[in-house]
Amino acid sequence: MRASFDEMQATSTTVRDHYRVYERWLAQQPGDVMRSRREEAEMIFRRVGITFAVYGAKDEDGSGTERLIPFDLIPRVIPASEWTSMEAGLRQRVTALNRFIHDVYHGQEIIKAGIVPGDQIFKNAQFRPEMMGVDVPGGVYSHISGIDIVRAANPDGSGSYYVLEDNLRVPSGVSYMLENRKMMMRLFPDLFSQHRVAPVAHYPDLLLETLRAVAPAAVNDPTVVVLTPGMYNSAYFEHAFLAQQMGVELVEGQDLFVKDNFVYMRTTQGPKRVDVIYRRVDDDFLDPLAFRPDSTLGCAGLLSVYRAGNVTLSNAIGTGVADDKSIYPYVPKMIEFYLGEKPILNNVPTYQCRDAEDLKYVLAHLGELVVKEVHGAGGYGMLVGPAATKDEIADFRKVLEANPGGYIAQPTLSLSTCPTFVESGIAPRHIDLRPFVLSGKTVQMVPGGLTRVALKEGSLVVNSSQGGGTKDTWVLEA
Repeated sequence: MRASFDEMQATSTTVRDHYRVYERWLAQQPGDVMRSRREEAEMIFRRVGITFAVYGAKDEDGSGTERLIPFDLIPRVIPASEWTSMEAGLRQRVTALNRFIHDVYHGQEIIKAGIVPGDQIFKNAQFRPEMMGVDVPGGVYSHISGIDIVRAANPDGSGSYYVLEDNLRVPSGVSYMLENRKMMMRLFPDLFSQHRVAPVAHYPDLLLETLRAVAPAAVNDPTVVVLTPGMYNSAYFEHAFLAQQMGVELVEGQDLFVKDNFVYMRTTQGPKRVDVIYRRVDDDFLDPLAFRPDSTLGCAGLLSVYRAGNVTLSNAIGTGVADDKSIYPYVPKMIEFYLGEKPILNNVPTYQCRDAEDLKYVLAHLGELVVKEVHGAGGYGMLVGPAATKDEIADFRKVLEANPGGYIAQPTLSLSTCPTFVESGIAPRHIDLRPFVLSGKTVQMVPGGLTRVALKEGSLVVNSSQGGGTKDTWVLEA
C-alpha cells in the first residue's frame, strides 16, 4: 500500500503553503495548554449534550450507550482552489444522482440504454415501487446529500480526491460540523484573525431555504417540521439541534395525523397543516399503512398525502436506490448520460462481486482489498484485507462465496493523514470529509464539511460508531 498523503507536510521538513501560518502558531503552543483546551472542549460538549448513541454498546458499569464523539483540536485546512474544484464536482454528482432517481421512477431511460442493469434497481432493497410515476417538486429527491470524500497519494507524491460513498437517505453529522466550528472559535479566537476561514454558521439558513423551496406548489408560506424517531435515536441531538437552529418544530410520528389528504401536527392551538417534513426516519417506518405495519415512528396515511403532492418529504421516499454500494460504480456513467459531462470527482475503482470475473479476482486478492456489504453502513459488515487475520479472511471468503451479489470490493486506499492531538502528542491520523450538499431550486453548500478522523493509530475506519472522532474543516478564502 502506497504511503499516505499528508495534508500538512509536503516533505518531512516543509509544510504546505496553506498550513504555514497555522503550523507556526501550533509550534508555539505548550502541550499542557492544548491538553487543557481539549478538556474544556469535552466539558462543554458534555454540558450541551452533544452525544452519539452507539447501539449495543455498554459502559463499564453496564449502563448507558451515550458516547461523546471525540473532538480534535487541530483543524483540517483546504485551500480555496481545491474547494472550488471539489464544490463543482459535488454539484455535478448530486445533480446527476437526482436525475437518476427521477429516471428510475419514471422513464427508466438509463436501463433502456443498457447502462445500469434493471435487476440492480428492481431487486434493490431500497427500490420503492410505490414511487413509480410520482412527481416530486423540482424533480429533487435527495435534498440533503452527504458525499464522503477521501484523498489518496499518487506515485508523484501529489494527492487525488475520490468519492468513497454517496449518502442520500438521511445523512447525519452536520451538527458536529457546526458545533466544531463554534468550539474552535471559542477556544482559539486568535487563529481566526490570522486566517480567512470561510464561514459555515449559515448552514441552517440554507437548509431552511432549501426545504421551503421544495414545498407543494400551491403553498406560499410553508410550514416545515423535522421528524425524529425520538430521543433514543443515535442522532437525536442533531435532529433537535437542526430544528432549533431553523426555528421549526421537532415532531415525532405521534404528533402528526392525516385528514382529508393533508398532514397536520397537533399543537396547543389546535391542528396546524404541515407542508414539508425533513424526516430523519427511514422509509420502512414512515407509514404503517404502506410499509411496516408495526411501525410507531411514522404517520398513518402519509404516503397517500405524499403521492397526491400535498406534502414534501425530504429526502424523498425511495432515494436509497441511488446510494446503495451496488449502484455506486455506475455514477460516473450517470454523469455522462444525464449531463453529457466527464466526472470532475472520480470514484474509487470498484469490483462488483456479482460479476463472475470480478468475484474471481476478489477471492484471489482478499488480503489486499476492502470488501463491503452493498447495504452496509457505519463501518459494519466489511473486511479490511490488510488488517484482517487469516481466520477472518477465511471466514469472510465463505460469506462472500455464499452471497457474492451482496458485496463490492475496492483497493485499500491509504486515506490521507492530518496531524491530530492524541495522548502521546501530535501524530498523523487518517481522515475523510463529508460535505453536505443542499438541492432545492439551486444546488448549494457551505464550504468544507465534517472531517472525520480515525483516532486509532493505523486505522482507516473513521466512523463514530467505530471509535472515530471529528475535526473542524477550514476552507481558506482566496
